[in-house]
Amino acid sequence: MAVLNKIRQRSVFLIAIIALALFAFVLSDLFRNSTAFSGSQDVIATIEGEDIHRESFMSQVEMVQRQMGPNGTSTQAMNRVWDQEVRKVVLQKQFEELGLSVEKDQMRELLKQNLASIPDFSNEAGVFDENKLNEFIANLKAISPERAPLGNSMINYSDWVESENSIAVSGQQQTYFNMIKAGISSTLGEAQVEYNLENETVDLQYVQVPYSTISDSLVNISKSEISDYIDKHKKKFEVEASRDINFVEFKEVASLEDEDEINKNVVSMMNDRVEYNDVSKLNDTVLGFKNAKDIETFINTYSDVKYNDAFVKKESFPTTIQDSLFKLGVGEYYGPYKDGGMYKMTKIVAEKNLPDSVKARHILIPFLGSRSATEETIQTEEQAKATADSLLKVIKADRKKFVSLLDFSADKVSNEKEGVLDWYAYNAMVPAFRDYTFENKTGDLGVVKSDFGFHVIEILGQKGESKLIKVATLGQKIEASERTIDAAFNNVSNFEIAIQDKDFQEVAKEKDLAVKPVNGMKELDENIPGLGSQRPIVRWAFEDGTKVGDTKRFSIPGGGYVVVQLSGINKKGLMSVEAASATVIPEIRKEKKAKMIREKIKGTTVEEIAKNQNVATTNASAVNMKNPTLSGAGLEPKVVGAAFGLKVGESTGLIDGDKGVYKVKVTNKTEAPKLDNYQAVANRLTTARVNEAQTKVYNALKEAADIEDHRAKFY
Repeated sequence: MAVLNKIRQRSVFLIAIIALALFAFVLSDLFRNSTAFSGSQDVIATIEGEDIHRESFMSQVEMVQRQMGPNGTSTQAMNRVWDQEVRKVVLQKQFEELGLSVEKDQMRELLKQNLASIPDFSNEAGVFDENKLNEFIANLKAISPERAPLGNSMINYSDWVESENSIAVSGQQQTYFNMIKAGISSTLGEAQVEYNLENETVDLQYVQVPYSTISDSLVNISKSEISDYIDKHKKKFEVEASRDINFVEFKEVASLEDEDEINKNVVSMMNDRVEYNDVSKLNDTVLGFKNAKDIETFINTYSDVKYNDAFVKKESFPTTIQDSLFKLGVGEYYGPYKDGGMYKMTKIVAEKNLPDSVKARHILIPFLGSRSATEETIQTEEQAKATADSLLKVIKADRKKFVSLLDFSADKVSNEKEGVLDWYAYNAMVPAFRDYTFENKTGDLGVVKSDFGFHVIEILGQKGESKLIKVATLGQKIEASERTIDAAFNNVSNFEIAIQDKDFQEVAKEKDLAVKPVNGMKELDENIPGLGSQRPIVRWAFEDGTKVGDTKRFSIPGGGYVVVQLSGINKKGLMSVEAASATVIPEIRKEKKAKMIREKIKGTTVEEIAKNQNVATTNASAVNMKNPTLSGAGLEPKVVGAAFGLKVGESTGLIDGDKGVYKVKVTNKTEAPKLDNYQAVANRLTTARVNEAQTKVYNALKEAADIEDHRAKFY
């Protein structure tokens, strides 16, 4: 009680202390993250002095991700928008310097080019209609910020403005690059040089002393030599900031016991079983797979493989079960068997001999709500059925009238071919259309309903015949049981506890766990080899507070965990000696081996060196500069280049090539035949340069641009 009284007496003092502590915490965080004062919390990047703001950028990312669908990740969408923004800003600077702009007439033409394929903006003849476009834009503006359908997307007026701006920028870019391409051409002199490089040849005799004749163990390379090599080739070893990690996986994968239980469960569902009914308070008999009367409902209720009410060809099944299935009769079973991550039992429901392919023609009558309905569709389902039946009656009376009635059809594609759908396989059409044309005979006429409307069909021909079967497959996914999931959680927890006091690698070794390294992870990477999309791991590795040796647990797709250890922090600049060793050591080793080979070579001619080094001489015919390859040695541009500088009968000195030390003698030279005109070669060179120009020009502008990239703070 005395303690409580003292606390009450000092309550004001304690509140003041807590307030000061909180204030200090906020201040320290602000000073630690200076961007809160600089205002860059709202800036994704600065490109050539132009800020890319968070709200606008993220809005574009959301739109792109919607367009990409469920398989696109936010990082992929972000990277696409980033590329667009960098391109736009970098090129806009060029446009401003040149005074390039998109005028009204050009914009109208650009919109036509970009939107002509969208049915919403086409008239009855399928031609782009500017009035429809204007109506669409006016409607978007009127309902803003609500969205309206456009193709497969939903957009609002703001999205449309962004899209228009994007089209205008594309038009500027097209004009800009066309101007550059117009100034690119090859001279006849360049064409002649190119022609000579391709067609002037030499025949050579050479001797090669391969680097492999000296064991790698005889060549010592120090860290200082690697460091010196890096300094001499700085451009080659410049790297971005990166991180190295190690990780151990704890997957929630079905055990053999889990698989056995799933297998037994599938088998048990074959037979009837008795279950207590909580409603009736009685035992009910639930029919199993063998005796189920409504096989489709049974499969769709109990199976992870939904029922497919279609006949299937032999090759549609896994090769391991094809023969076994097609030997069975209707009502017989195959299984249990393992396929596609499931245990399955398959029952033969029906079998038929059906054509391999069919040719038919149809008239499609849409109705309100059908997939082929347009703004002009006014008939109800009943009215459309009546129209189809009337057309069928007319055609049955005189089949020649079929083509003249195609004006009723909504299928504009087949209408151009007199309504004919040329030879198609069994599963190429919607079920109702497929069933009629494959299960009836050539010459039959009929009306069927599908999601698209009512089809007036005439079967024109059928080819081949094969046995097809209809099956019902009871399948259950092979998944980890709750027992296995709990075991994975316990294992990862025990590992995390153990590495608090012991070395990560040692604990993994003790527990027989594989440690997987990932090196050179960049700040904006998303995918980690072996783990797939794991952006949270990358973000953690680059956080200011994460130090080498730190560990953290993450969940992984598909179930389970990884424990990740940060093993290295690589700063932007020159690659470290350790990281560069794999590239540098082979190069230094070749240099040292070349020196060692030179020191032991005796003799001055190709033949003498070959004899002295106990290697054979080799002849290479018709070698050219365009493809500097030596038969028996491979690509050796330095060696071939030296040979072209000699006259017939002359020899080179010792040359350090890519695969060994060489000496070469020119035995013959063939000049390139003269051409009356080198214009064709010049045209080819010009075409190649024009095709490369756009990419090379943009990459050069991008490399020269001043870009501050802060995306990693937001994604």
